[in-house]
Amino acid sequence: MFALVDVNNFYVSCERVFAPELKTCPTVVLSNNDGCVIARSNEAKAIGITMGKPYFQMEHLVEKHDLAVFSSNYTLYGDMSLRVMDALSCFSPKVEVYSIDEAFLELKLTPEEIVNPKFQTLSDKGNEIKQKIYQWTGLPVSIGIAPNKTLAKIANRTAKKKNLGVFEMADEKLIDEILKETPVKNIWGIGYRSTLKLKKLGVENAFDLKNLDRRQARSLLTVTGARIVEELK
Repeated sequence: MFALVDVNNFYVSCERVFAPELKTCPTVVLSNNDGCVIARSNEAKAIGITMGKPYFQMEHLVEKHDLAVFSSNYTLYGDMSLRVMDALSCFSPKVEVYSIDEAFLELKLTPEEIVNPKFQTLSDKGNEIKQKIYQWTGLPVSIGIAPNKTLAKIANRTAKKKNLGVFEMADEKLIDEILKETPVKNIWGIGYRSTLKLKKLGVENAFDLKNLDRRQARSLLTVTGARIVEELK
């Protein structure tokens, strides 16, 4: 099984570690020249701030909603990322750093964990990882657990969307339910052009894509897309 660990609203969360009083305030991080929004807290999203929104268009929200605004600090974000990735190595010998705020782990219970009542499932281990990362770094994470990386990405998205923290997809029936809820455009590795091609064939969600003929998938989506379909299967 694979786990995808992703820090929630990474840049904003890094800033909040050193400004805990902003934990429930709408918060945004701006681009290098303070021109536009590149990260938002959930509270900022709730008041309608979109990614890429120019700062001058939302200055009035600072006072109206007590909006906190930060200039980007990539030195800080890089340091916090290293802390998270170092911490993850305590839970798995195989950690693949995917981006500044994401990593894949090969996940299994150790012999000691198997006999421990605290660890009945991999979700229990996921919750342990989530709690420890927050304890050690102050950063909240979401974790998706599934049999391969494509499904782990979808499980992670579900964990965030449903505010679950940790979400495990192992049962085939559950996997199919979640795939039906996942639009094609939200599948890892499926780009805008591929989405348009698939929609013309009536492929609207990940479940539809899973059931696409293998040869047709390879013809439409090349080798990479065909591999994604195999992982969905």
